[in-house]
Amino acid sequence: MIGKIRARVLPASQRRSLDELTGDLDLSSGDTASKRSAFWTMLTLSSVIASGGVLTDSTATVIGAMIIAPLSTPIMGIALGSVQRRRTGSAVVVLLACLLVTAVGTVMSVALPHDYDLLSNSQISSRTSPGLMDLIAALATGFAGAVALARRDVAAVLPGVAIAISLVPPLVVAGVCLGQLSGWQALGALVLFVSNLFALVFGGMVVFASLGYGAEADKAVGRPARRTYAAMTLLFLVVFVPLSANTAVTLLLDAWTGRTKDAAEQWLAHVPGASVTGVDANARTMYVHVRSPGDLPPVRSLLDLLEGRVPDGTPVVVDASRGRRIDAGVVGD
Repeated sequence: MIGKIRARVLPASQRRSLDELTGDLDLSSGDTASKRSAFWTMLTLSSVIASGGVLTDSTATVIGAMIIAPLSTPIMGIALGSVQRRRTGSAVVVLLACLLVTAVGTVMSVALPHDYDLLSNSQISSRTSPGLMDLIAALATGFAGAVALARRDVAAVLPGVAIAISLVPPLVVAGVCLGQLSGWQALGALVLFVSNLFALVFGGMVVFASLGYGAEADKAVGRPARRTYAAMTLLFLVVFVPLSANTAVTLLLDAWTGRTKDAAEQWLAHVPGASVTGVDANARTMYVHVRSPGDLPPVRSLLDLLEGRVPDGTPVVVDASRGRRIDAGVVGD
């Protein structure tokens, strides 16, 4: 059964050899000087472009930067090396690449004014509160990237772009938030990055092992060795923990935003024509979006209504019509 599935996913006529894969993914083999020069040059340029896209809130610019980002190479190199049970140095390359991208984001953040609202930028706010779908998409991207690399008739550039989108923008956002001294937002972006990284490597390991790219000793028995299975299981658990945590946090946030909306509607009940247009939770802060033709009630009464409904210490911000933003304070303070 497994053999039939493998033949459908990777026909023998389209299968790339292990030497070809190693040559593409291992920066320490072959012409290492040329490989590393190209990798670091393109990574630096893509980081600058991605930072510009994040700071200008331009999705098109961010995606354009990912077309030249080479970060998928060492990541899939980690997956292939793990399946083969050999050290390739790809993990060190990924670590240094992460530091470089984060540093570029931090340096580029100096272009922002000190009072800039990071959460008003969709490129930043969407990457500081990781959710379940982010991890599912990263896992699927890891599967797609590994299959594309293993087949001769599938261009690996598009999966490479998808992998870069999963990793480079969160690192840039983490750097920008660090540059603006916003620790919670930076932590959220780093959680998204780490979860995506582990999901991508796990997906790559599963595909490479399933397609028979293990060590020669593994091929002799027709399956990956126990160490490879143990490594994949451990990696899956590492991914599963933040996945479960993110799922729990998402469910809690959904409950808290619902309670916040109910409290806000009670708060505006005696204001003619006023309404709550939505409630968002970003970086531990509740944003209440309201529309009112007249003056709003005292925000202190909103905080009183929220006591017991959301955790104490939760900051609340009211976004009123005509672009007015009110920092209501902290629940339970």
